Amino acid sequence: MVAKRVVYEGRVQGVGFRFSVKLIATGYDVVGGVRNLIDGRVELEVQGEEAELDAFLEAILDSQLRRHITRFTAHEMPVDRRLKGFSIRD
Repeated sequence: MVAKRVVYEGRVQGVGFRFSVKLIATGYDVVGGVRNLIDGRVELEVQGEEAELDAFLEAILDSQLRRHITRFTAHEMPVDRRLKGFSIRD
């Protein structure tokens, strides 16, 4: 199991980005959440088996969301085995 924090930059707020990420997540065995940051970026914290997590992140880039992303950074983070489901966070 691995966990990652991904921050997306570009025109990623006000375009249904978080909702679309949550919808994409339903097709993958991942848990975590997505939220808007005050500076206009979107933060995704997600965890799952490495291949599943990588496929999920690739699906985001292969979706219609790609046109809104100008840059993204991903970093590993500690796994929290207490997490359940996937949510849009405030």
